[in-house]
Amino acid sequence: MDITALSVIEVNKLISDRKLSAVDLVKAQLEMIKQREASYHCYITILEEDALEQAKEVQKRIDSGELKDTLLAGIPMAVKDNICTKGVKTTCASKMLSNFTPTYDATVIEKLKNAGAILLGKTNMDEFAMGSTSETSYYGATKNPWNVDHVSGGSSGGSAAVVAAQEAYFALGTDTGGSIRQPSAYCGVTGLKPTYGTVSRYGLITYASSLDQIGPIGRSIGDCAAVMEAISGHDPKDSTSIDRKNIRYLQALKEDIKGMRIGIPKAYLERGLQKEVKDSILNTIKILTEKGAIVEEFDLGIMDQAVPAYYVIASAEASSNLSRFDGVKYGYRTPNFESLQDLYKKSRSEGFGTEVKRRLMIGAFALSSGNYEEYYKKALKIRSLIYQIFQKAFEKYDLILSPVSSRTAPKFGESLSDPLKMYSSDIYTVSVNLAGLPAVSLPCGRDKNGLPIGVQLIGKHFGEEDLIRAAHRLEQAIGDLRYTTHGKEA
Repeated sequence: MDITALSVIEVNKLISDRKLSAVDLVKAQLEMIKQREASYHCYITILEEDALEQAKEVQKRIDSGELKDTLLAGIPMAVKDNICTKGVKTTCASKMLSNFTPTYDATVIEKLKNAGAILLGKTNMDEFAMGSTSETSYYGATKNPWNVDHVSGGSSGGSAAVVAAQEAYFALGTDTGGSIRQPSAYCGVTGLKPTYGTVSRYGLITYASSLDQIGPIGRSIGDCAAVMEAISGHDPKDSTSIDRKNIRYLQALKEDIKGMRIGIPKAYLERGLQKEVKDSILNTIKILTEKGAIVEEFDLGIMDQAVPAYYVIASAEASSNLSRFDGVKYGYRTPNFESLQDLYKKSRSEGFGTEVKRRLMIGAFALSSGNYEEYYKKALKIRSLIYQIFQKAFEKYDLILSPVSSRTAPKFGESLSDPLKMYSSDIYTVSVNLAGLPAVSLPCGRDKNGLPIGVQLIGKHFGEEDLIRAAHRLEQAIGDLRYTTHGKEA
């Protein structure tokens, strides 16, 4: 039995039945990393010795009965490299933070450690989470485990690929405009973007404060639900986190979807979808209908404005948030400078990559005198309209269904050569972040080349339970589409 191919829930049963120890699990996972990491480059940092020490301590807690009520006890995990981990480098895949080691854990890391999860390492990503392919990383791109000629998606490409490649059982990613859902779709795994405020952002190195949200990537929606139960909840260190009672994500796995009303925007099936993507979405609609859901098309409205509004708002917030990286307080400092102004210029020019600098300039331009009203304020108005449109849609529907992307994972170089094309690929995902909604991406098919196709389900605010039960029914009906045989190795 290949234990690294199992889900979190499957492995938890083996640990609970004393058929497997946390140390056995970590050793098997580290061996898989040694075999495959050179081909896929999912990690920036791997904690081999530390993971084994963690496993020994966790096993003591399991044996004492301390961790009997958690599904994550002894489970090896990976974490996106923009989430702070005490004593472990957190680089944001940037030269700017290549030597930054936090002195504290992010709240989500504290919660996962308390639940008995074991940190294997920090995953690769687009620099400062700015990108859709994980090609902008200072450390080199992560490759898609299904075909290494294709990208893994972004910005959480390393987190999605590490799960697909069986180099971790689950991973944390962050989602600013689709950065959990899109790479999950490209890599054939399941990714959940929670409602804004459901999961603490304390310890997350911010890209866009009003859009960022931490969430899980796993091999099944059940795995994501187990992680969500561990990381959700109010955090006094994060003023945007919400105090919710009666969280029951795992319970939703036992419920059916008969009578659930699901809407699909007409335009989403009409705008240049790759044939296999459209066929898989239509098949998903058929399955949901057979399971008792009521699925119908409707007009969602001004979604064409979502992408430009998103990039103005996200870039503006990034321009403000990343102003702290100046070569003085912390981060990369140029070795050669003549004045304080020269230090700022050279440190930022040398420390940031091309895509980050592009977005910082867009943001600074949008916030500058004479442009604020024309660009940033208009983008905020569009954001408000998008929020209202979704609220109206959810008066009639429990969920909204859509593609995650118009196509499967592109080959390397196809997106970076045309930034506007890369930005427009987010058309199905960014509106979710603008409205602060929860959404899940899960596998629903393959294209003619065997690359994964994902479908997106969007829920009401704090409607994660509905998302989980619908996704679970789909998984049961579609069958196991997890990554099982490795294709073209590098």
